[in-house]
Amino acid sequence: MLVLSRKRNERIVIGEGEITVEVLKICGNKVNLGIEAPPEVMINRQEVFDNLKQHGKKKGWKRKNGR
Repeated sequence: MLVLSRKRNERIVIGEGEITVEVLKICGNKVNLGIEAPPEVMINRQEVFDNLKQHGKKKGWKRKNGR
């Protein structure tokens, strides 16, 4: 696992730049992240992914706002 430190409004670039993660807000022990990725890349919180995987639901996964 790669561990990086970032401040608010700083970004991490993944791959050739097609995926970026930005720290939007830090409040106590909670961090809000903004993720930009191509529409074919599914993005879920770990607990949502585990739940969908456990119930065998793969088709129909949608990204928020149609992305």
